[in-house]
Parts: sequence; C-alpha cells; structure tokens
Amino acid sequence: VQLVESGGGLVQPGGSLRLSCAASGFTLDNLAIGWFRQAPGKERDGVSCISPNDGSTYYADSVKGRFTISRDNAKNTVYLQMNGLKPEDTAVYYCATARFRCWITTAPYDYWGQGTQVTVSS
Repeated sequence: VQLVESGGGLVQPGGSLRLSCAASGFTLDNLAIGWFRQAPGKERDGVSCISPNDGSTYYADSVKGRFTISRDNAKNTVYLQMNGLKPEDTAVYYCATARFRCWITTAPYDYWGQGTQVTVSS
C-alpha cells in the first residue's frame, strides 16, 4: 500500500504546477483524498480534499480560486492543479486518504505519501 506524490518543483510567482497523488496496492475511488502542506517550522495544514462518492471538493480559503482538485479513477490518481502560485504557497505537499468523507484535521487520514516540495520564488 503506497501513495506517491509527484509534480513539485521550483516555479516563479504567478506560475502553475500540477501535483499528482498515485496509489498502488489499493484503489482511491472509495476514499476521500486530501492534500496538505507543511512549511518549515509550521504545522501541516489542509489545502484541499475530494470526497469519495459525489466528488464534492473543499478548499482552504487561502487557495480558493487558484487550486483545483480532481481525481481520475481509471488511473487511480488524484491531482492538484495549482495556478497563480504565491511565495506563501512554498511548502512540502502531501496527499493522504481517509474513509467516508473529507476531514479538516489530519488525524482521520491514515495513509500518507512522502511529500513533494513546492517552491515559489523569483
């Protein structure tokens, strides 16, 4: 059972990145998938989440209108499209799975990826 994030990198302010969260050993389509981020010296915060059944999506206020979460069940992958990136978006981004629905806190999420670094800088 493994989650692997990819797609991070260095981008200039205003740029875009698409993060991927690919699962192996289990299917994502019946799980809620959350994206979280953690900057140095700060707590891990929720960024976005997609529900398992109706595909409802949720976003932190700081990323609304700029980030879009989506899932491709055929590829067993969830994506986070990030546009209009700002320096304050710099962090390690993690994806994680939870049962039944999206949760605000990290505790209900049981499987986590290793994280991918996103750096927004000129």
